[in-house]
Amino acid sequence: MHSAGRGFRRGVMPVRRRAFLAACLAAAGVPLHAAQETEFPWAALGRRLRSRFPDLRRHFVFEYYPWYATDPVFHWDQWGRRPPLDIASNTVPLLGAYDSLSTKVIEQHARWINESGVGVVNLSWWGPGSFSARAVSRVMDVMAAHDIQVTFHLEPYSPRRAERLAADVELLLREHGERRRWDCFFLHRRADGRRGPVFKLFNTTLPERAEDCHGVRRAVPGFIADGAWRRATDLVRERLAGRFDSLTLLSAGGDAARVKAAGFDGIANYAATTAPEHWPGQALDASRVGAVFSFNVSPGWDEIRRRHVEPGSCYEPRPFLPRTRALDWSSAADRELARQLAEQRILDTLQMSVLLQTHPWFSNDEAGFFLTYITSFNEWHEGTAFEPMKDAAALTPAEWAVGYHNPQDGHYRLRRLRELLGRLL
Repeated sequence: MHSAGRGFRRGVMPVRRRAFLAACLAAAGVPLHAAQETEFPWAALGRRLRSRFPDLRRHFVFEYYPWYATDPVFHWDQWGRRPPLDIASNTVPLLGAYDSLSTKVIEQHARWINESGVGVVNLSWWGPGSFSARAVSRVMDVMAAHDIQVTFHLEPYSPRRAERLAADVELLLREHGERRRWDCFFLHRRADGRRGPVFKLFNTTLPERAEDCHGVRRAVPGFIADGAWRRATDLVRERLAGRFDSLTLLSAGGDAARVKAAGFDGIANYAATTAPEHWPGQALDASRVGAVFSFNVSPGWDEIRRRHVEPGSCYEPRPFLPRTRALDWSSAADRELARQLAEQRILDTLQMSVLLQTHPWFSNDEAGFFLTYITSFNEWHEGTAFEPMKDAAALTPAEWAVGYHNPQDGHYRLRRLRELLGRLL
């Protein structure tokens, strides 16, 4: 049993979350208001991480989306947008509406990622033959040239994806690992030196049915029974037995007990909508069942709105996060407030993720597991991108008329991340 389970059973673990968080921070020498970055033990945690993980930059992973195209347009036109002026983002990227297959674009991305201190990108993969699958080789060629490694986030690309999981994992390892002589395929290193691939899966342990806004219980799209996932994950392990020192299969969220029963090694949240003050409880839940966990660094959430909503639809726009008063995006002051809130969320999420993953109460420390995903490099639809955007002053009059949210400094997110990671690396 993990030390977290033993401690909780003896009554050492506080039950109330705020008290629990205070005790957790105090044990690491950090007061409850840990958002004061000058009081956070950056140097001590950095030394400890580097001593356990000599390749520490490989333990910070950008979520990366190779799904944009311009001829024909793909993804920039989501939810009724009309590129190239009117794109599916609340902010205009510095590179404009680009093509993910452009070597020039990928090279610029790689330079920015390298400068940030991040050593791995996690490609959104939508199955064999998909647009994102066609982009993989080109992305890997460029990333390899910039000393950046690549892993994969398996999206809900098929209702039969549990049945296909073992074959698809083998395909990714064969095509992008073995055939490239593992030049940049990410093999995660644990503290004891064991190395092996990590795959993260989205939408795994869903509820079978859910009640909609009209009170009607409906089948949840994409539901796959936990038993089917268990058979799939067992088959993956069976087929890869003896090929690697370790294999890590992560579910992007969900109940830790269900995730573990379904054969996954742990949880790795994706959405930037879960506030970090809830993470200690989730880390405890994971540790109780011997699962590892990874909580993502993010700037919050600024998702585009659907423009065409059918009558009776249960769609509701998701709010800007971190929550604040209503923002007037035409106001420079409000755009700067949004920037300040995003910078604070980057700080809060990085501190909490590192603290929980290194704390001896939790399963990651005992398992020698440390991995921090960053949401995201370029998910523009949801407003989580660290990729630089245009400075507000660089927007054209036509772009201003669209109502974009660009701040005064379009590089602030990447710059802030580089500054903070530098304290650990």
